[in-house]
Amino acid sequence: MRVVEYPSKEQWDELLARPHFDNSSLIATVQGVLNDVKERGDVAVREYELKFDKVELSDLKVSEAEISEAESLISAELKSAIEDAAKNIAKFHAAQDHELPSVETMPGVHCWQKAKAISKVGLYIPGGTAPLFSTVLMLALPAKIAGCKQIVLCTPPAKSGKVHPAVLFAAKVAGVSDIYKIGGVQAIGAMAYGTESVPKVYKIFGPGNQYVTAAKQQVSLKDVAIDMPAGPSEVEVIADETANPAFVAADLLSQAEHGADSQAILITSSKELVGAVVAEVEKQVAALPRLELAQKSLEHSRIILVKDLDEVIDITNAYAPEHLIISTNDPMKIADRIENAGSLFLGHLTPESAGDYASGTNHTLPTSGYAHAYSGVNLDSFRKKMTYQQISPEGIKNIAKIVEVMAENEQLFAHQNAMTLRRLSVEGK
Repeated sequence: MRVVEYPSKEQWDELLARPHFDNSSLIATVQGVLNDVKERGDVAVREYELKFDKVELSDLKVSEAEISEAESLISAELKSAIEDAAKNIAKFHAAQDHELPSVETMPGVHCWQKAKAISKVGLYIPGGTAPLFSTVLMLALPAKIAGCKQIVLCTPPAKSGKVHPAVLFAAKVAGVSDIYKIGGVQAIGAMAYGTESVPKVYKIFGPGNQYVTAAKQQVSLKDVAIDMPAGPSEVEVIADETANPAFVAADLLSQAEHGADSQAILITSSKELVGAVVAEVEKQVAALPRLELAQKSLEHSRIILVKDLDEVIDITNAYAPEHLIISTNDPMKIADRIENAGSLFLGHLTPESAGDYASGTNHTLPTSGYAHAYSGVNLDSFRKKMTYQQISPEGIKNIAKIVEVMAENEQLFAHQNAMTLRRLSVEGK
């Protein structure tokens, strides 16, 4: 990892730059696949599954027998872990379900909101370098709690034509049965447009590679909503002299092993900690099975030594990390000043991996600086809010003149008349 000591503020943009990959060359490919799936449906999907996932499929939908079989193919220990994680995730997201108040804005004028579930949602679960069964829980459980009527899950199959059993078991625990053996751009197209086998959905969730990300962005322009803009995963660790260098190194590497385009940043004002963390990173990375991916990620990762706590705060808010670990003596002192981050992990004993799997918070979070403006996935992500209003005769007397004057001055006379007629009716004129 590159170590940078006491950079000037003018250097921050360069130091905090995410890995950049030119995706202009893949846009045409992605659009071509999307257009083909839109026009030819299942036939095109099967062809692309053969081309990209190297599997010939007769049925795109996972059968009930395959879902049942999956339970016998994973260990009792993993099943128990998935079930326990699901309980925590469900508990945290269920707590976000609140009754919205009705407000009388002026006598006789009542306004209120109701949250309505998005009736059809699509979940994309990657299956490339690792089967992300945890993402099934993170997306399917809040969708169920929110009340989504149809949940469509797409994930790439192995060359055997089967979906990883842990993914299927997690889906069963989360209550999802509409599962399709489709990966990549063709999965996004199938959910966005609908095919003979795959229902069209109204919003698509889930991470993916550059092709999947580009496909989600393209279909979101006019066909379907998406959860958020997405990029490679990232972590920032804030640490002081009380931090355990081994813990910090492990946190940095837990992000680096995601992929070559992931990024890990350490911000500290402790010069002594820097050398200790560098030594621990070198020691721990050598033992990782995903050594090559982690090493590539570390090439564009940074350890940044700054002067004081104020600089720690300022540079963190500028970076707006997806994950922020605060490994300090008084983490809340820093956390209260953080304005831009996807999810925060407080104290020496709270690794990012807790939130990735089982603490209960959602791990689908804004990357690439989008934490400046976006939230991570939560219960509201699967709902939209509708507003209601009802006006009584008393309310008409109170609000009519306000509306009439404003409408007249905007020269929208039909708007004015719609209120005037009601006012006159109430006044008996």
